Amino acid sequence: MAGRVDAPRALPLRLAVPAAVLAGLAMLLAFPPYGVWPLAPVGVALLGAAVHRRRLRAGAGLGFLTGVALFAPMLEWTNLHTGYLPWVLLSLLQAGYLALLGVATAWVSPLVDRRRWAWPVVTGLLWVAQEALRDRTPFGGFPWGRLAFSQDTSPLLRLAWLGGAPLVTFAVALTGGLLLAAGWRRWPGRDRRGWVPVALLVASALALTGGALLVPTGAAGTGRTVTVAVVQGNVPRLGLDFNAQRQAVLNNHVDATLELAAGVDAGTRPRPDLVVWPENSSDIDPLRNASAGERISQAADAIGAPILVGAVLLGPDRGRVRNAGILWRPGTGADLSQLYTKRHPVPFAEYVPLRTIARMVSKQVDLVRNDFVPGERPGVVRSGPAVLGDVICFEVAYDGLVRDTVDGGAQLLVVQTNNATFDVAEARQQLAMVRLRAVEHGRGALMASTVGVSGFVTPDGRVSGATGFNTRAVVLRQMALADGRTPATRVGVWPELALAGLAVAVLVAAGGLRRAHRREVDAGR
Repeated sequence: MAGRVDAPRALPLRLAVPAAVLAGLAMLLAFPPYGVWPLAPVGVALLGAAVHRRRLRAGAGLGFLTGVALFAPMLEWTNLHTGYLPWVLLSLLQAGYLALLGVATAWVSPLVDRRRWAWPVVTGLLWVAQEALRDRTPFGGFPWGRLAFSQDTSPLLRLAWLGGAPLVTFAVALTGGLLLAAGWRRWPGRDRRGWVPVALLVASALALTGGALLVPTGAAGTGRTVTVAVVQGNVPRLGLDFNAQRQAVLNNHVDATLELAAGVDAGTRPRPDLVVWPENSSDIDPLRNASAGERISQAADAIGAPILVGAVLLGPDRGRVRNAGILWRPGTGADLSQLYTKRHPVPFAEYVPLRTIARMVSKQVDLVRNDFVPGERPGVVRSGPAVLGDVICFEVAYDGLVRDTVDGGAQLLVVQTNNATFDVAEARQQLAMVRLRAVEHGRGALMASTVGVSGFVTPDGRVSGATGFNTRAVVLRQMALADGRTPATRVGVWPELALAGLAVAVLVAAGGLRRAHRREVDAGR
């Protein structure tokens, strides 16, 4: 009778559990405000080691532990003013996707045991597929915490120029897979020849990271520059009641712009070609409230330049509102032909899906009294001095929303945001996304926040003029305009589709090996 076939051994559970927790914490520290970006591939490697060769249920549990360790502290800013329940639910939902990743990683164990050279590539493919799913589901997804967004100061950021955020995530996870393959090997001890494969794997990880520095950045320019002023007017008090202070918030932005205009007239500051105010800088509808409109016109006339105003507009129906960026020109006022309505309102924050069911979970959903309706057109705003690619707040995390503006002719990327209900960690995480978008599309970019962090980003991802948090500031920079297209802009979503498709193929192939192994086990009994 044939001998029984024993299953390969997994990492002991007493080591796998802490490895899974450390994986999440390592990845957390890779993101702003900590910014230790090399820890992202280390976290990937630790999770891979924890779930390799485990049963699927154990893989799910370990992946979930990693997700909780990553997302619970990362998303802590969501509970600052809304209580613990939204934070807990969102963190658990996001952790659920890493549970699925844990299942998938455990599932492919027979494949990578048989084809060790494929282990790093398989790791990268599964991470891209997980993020592709998480970025889109449910209710349009929540891309916060993508591996790519942890690399804002890493050489790997340059890979966004070639394939956007999915390629950066793939490279981070591939690097983690190389470290995993090196660490999983039997250590050769004094046998020098046995160290060669380990050294090659580690050298490959270092070469991948360093080699990214050879990727160019930027796109063909127009040869023109514009001087842009970002006005961060600040709010009287942080928190959800910033909306109750809406007249004071509007006055803050008007007054800061008038001060800038006085400096221009005195010759101490250059005159901007364009002024950008943040999201919610006018929560009083300036198209319906004459006083609010007059105040904005006062600022635009004084500075002598168009102002991109972040405004909440009533309608189109009763009980519905729009989160918009509207161009306000000196002399003529609101230019309704250059109005962008946010295309991706945040579920349970700007609108409540399944409100009756959601109310059973928490009555806090009724804090969202009016549902924001989504816009239908990309945020291409033709200001005169430049064509702007406008996205509002969390929209910067979504690949397609930013890319649509560049495809529409945007020469400069603008992110209008309101961080008054969050904290400086959330703001810096958002600025990291702006840096990736600047590299991805070869465009100068800026982020304008009510309370900070605001700042300017060059096409190679460098930040200048970054403001403090919960302060009032006006920052000016001269920015080059670009109209060329990077490889990432040209290929669009195809790299992500290709990598996710290969991940599915890997899962199918692993399924075939698992069935063959099961038949082998049955035959050996």
